[in-house]
Amino acid sequence: MTAALTAATAGFCTGLSLIVAIGAQNAFVLRQGIRRDAVLAVVAICALSDAVLIALGVGGVGAVVVAWPAALTAVGLIGGGFLLVYGFLAARRALRPSALQSSAAPADSRRRAVLTCLALTWLNPHVYLDTVFLLGSVAADRGPLRWTFGLGAATASLCWFVALGFGARLLGRWLARPASWRVLDGLVATTMIATGGLLIAGA
Repeated sequence: MTAALTAATAGFCTGLSLIVAIGAQNAFVLRQGIRRDAVLAVVAICALSDAVLIALGVGGVGAVVVAWPAALTAVGLIGGGFLLVYGFLAARRALRPSALQSSAAPADSRRRAVLTCLALTWLNPHVYLDTVFLLGSVAADRGPLRWTFGLGAATASLCWFVALGFGARLLGRWLARPASWRVLDGLVATTMIATGGLLIAGA
């Protein structure tokens, strides 16, 4: 029970660290939330898409590790390297934060909002590196608890998008300040660098 809780918590923290970064998808969700335009649909698309991608990553990488145990070492090194790089990028963003101008875009129709959200989610090549390969790599290091890790990561995605979309009226003004993203990106950098270092050390 303790091991499962630890794996789920690790998945939650790792998933959150990858999601909480200023970018096109988060900016879009925040804008929709502030305007109360198709918020439920947008949040559902983001969360469900992440859950599918996480499952693909956990299942795919896990299958490779079962078939070829030596892959665990390679996966740990590659995944740890990616985490370190992304962590340093987050640290750089924290040193040079930028404000989120969420009120600049015109209001979208429901259909346009849904199509835009799908495009931002599935046509972004980084989402496959982050969610499928990176989370799958870290999950593989958990062995039989990799699906528990994946569940934690999917839960983090759901919590983040629900908070961002439906809490946007409260968060919008705060997240429009560069200093706020400095704090968030600082936490992201710390989590990713620490996890990446542990993965490489254990590979």
